[in-house]
Amino acid sequence: MAKKLSTEDLAKLKSKSKGFIDEFKEFIMRGNVMDMAIGVIIGGAFSNIVTALTNDFINPLINGIGGAEVAGTFKIYGGQVIKYGDFITSVINFLIMAFVLFILLKTFNSIAAIGKKEEEEKEQKKAEDIVLLEEIRDLLKKQQK
Repeated sequence: MAKKLSTEDLAKLKSKSKGFIDEFKEFIMRGNVMDMAIGVIIGGAFSNIVTALTNDFINPLINGIGGAEVAGTFKIYGGQVIKYGDFITSVINFLIMAFVLFILLKTFNSIAAIGKKEEEEKEQKKAEDIVLLEEIRDLLKKQQK
């Protein structure tokens, strides 16, 4: 037979579940989780833009200049084909995305470095002020003796 739970046991279980739910809410509402979700959505939209750029501009330029068909295929046994054009397009998409992300990261890091540099200068100034105040304190102590 199953043991009946007392009201005290039920209260403990309820408080544990509330704690878990509150912890989950806190995790979801954290800024970095929301930023990551927004980044994934924007990344998906940006991927579509890069694919359109590659298919509608870069591939026709390659076809026109080099005479190579980027959307080509290579037939192999059994009627199967290798779509090397799709692979080349995916590589071009990857390189464009990597380049754009590199530029964004480089820009972000340089902006962050400006803030850190100002903060370090403030800390250095505070440290100099503290040393000066300590010297004044020591001089005052010597004068009092």
